[in-house]
Amino acid sequence: MTVITKDPPWEQPSHPDLVKVHRIEGQYQSYATSLVALPAGSLFSPITGHFYMKNRTWPSVESPNGTHIDLNSDLFYVNHSCAPSLEYDVNKMEVRVSRDKDLNKGDLLTFFYPSTEWHMVQLFECHCRERSCLGTIRGASELGKAKLAGYWLNTHIYERLEKQANREAEEPNGQVMGKGSEKVDQGVLQAV
Repeated sequence: MTVITKDPPWEQPSHPDLVKVHRIEGQYQSYATSLVALPAGSLFSPITGHFYMKNRTWPSVESPNGTHIDLNSDLFYVNHSCAPSLEYDVNKMEVRVSRDKDLNKGDLLTFFYPSTEWHMVQLFECHCRERSCLGTIRGASELGKAKLAGYWLNTHIYERLEKQANREAEEPNGQVMGKGSEKVDQGVLQAV
């Protein structure tokens, strides 16, 4: 869950018609729920009020150009789930309802951290209790293409996974692996 030790620097609430923040003392305890019901795939909110940072931090979101975004809004309180209710599309700078399911009023607001993060500042144990739970959450670079099959991913993550898979498919002498090499269906991974 999200940690914040003082009042956040943005005007609160930043999304008064969309997000209810549940601030709980202690590290990683605060969270957000939805104030609206929206159909799967619909726009939840544009990402506005953010600023770019050179260095990765625990609450930052990786952007396609390799910088990191401080959300600077109540979207900060949207935590991780392996079966997320939202998708953070950093190419379009918008947050959408997951394409898999509708969002209901009162639903926990979550997104899949590896969908934006190639590397993570720190690993953590996921407690989403979803059937698809990955357990220890790592950046996409450590999870690999096969483990991420079926998850919605930002384009920059998908492209890096493709490059990584191509490098891994080459033998040390530069020859592409032949029979017996494991392949993941190209259509299984979803990108923007």
